[in-house]
Amino acid sequence: MSDTVVLERRAGVLLITLNRPQAKNALDAATTDALTAALRAARDDETVRAVVLTGAGGDFCAGGDVKGMGQGGARTPEQRRAGMGRYRDLTTAMAGLDKPVIAAVDGVAFGAGLSLALWADMVLVSDRARMAMVFHRIGLVPDVGAWYTLPRVVGLQRAKELVYSAREFGAHEALRMNLALEVHAPEQLLARALEIAHSLEGASPLALSLSKQALHASLQSDLTTMLDMEATGQAMAGASDYARESIRRFASREPAQFRWAALPSSHPSKS
Repeated sequence: MSDTVVLERRAGVLLITLNRPQAKNALDAATTDALTAALRAARDDETVRAVVLTGAGGDFCAGGDVKGMGQGGARTPEQRRAGMGRYRDLTTAMAGLDKPVIAAVDGVAFGAGLSLALWADMVLVSDRARMAMVFHRIGLVPDVGAWYTLPRVVGLQRAKELVYSAREFGAHEALRMNLALEVHAPEQLLARALEIAHSLEGASPLALSLSKQALHASLQSDLTTMLDMEATGQAMAGASDYARESIRRFASREPAQFRWAALPSSHPSKS
């Protein structure tokens, strides 16, 4: 594992920190490969119940390593396409992780960094966060799956505006366009992301996995397909030990296994 990606276990939560603060955690080849490996390992580790993704040094991720791109010399379109395989692997690792992922976005999330955050199930941002689909500023197009995720998160017209303009936007605009779930002070951001992740430790891993897979499929499926997935998923979840124990606790008036880490009603993200 590269030292540019730091992994820390906190009970059933895996905290993944991009650790190139001198480059605002830009994704060079080693970092991209290490992050992909960490996500695949989290997928295969049954003791990992949720993942928190963040960046070191007050920034989330400045995107691809543009300086490194400039040092690569002239390449043909075919060579450039082959080189995108590394980002394809990262994207499929994010998309294939059937466990909750919470992104804690502080500072900059530009280009591929914002694309990466869009794959999270929930995006929490600090009030100093700065985000941009910056690709058109340097004549490139969105990557890490952003052509797929962005319109699904913010709607097609807003996605076009963000991509075409390559403009920067802040935390509260991200909240208004449903790109962010909550806004927090920088010193509270990671603690809140971990609080949510730890609360999800108490949920059924099978039910979470089934729901994540179905919700991802829903925008490209019809009702009949979704009802079939619902029937199969409910049959599987209902037969689990978790469901049986939850029903027993409910009948016995014992505390539930799962309790969501809700925000106070006075928090600005609730308004």
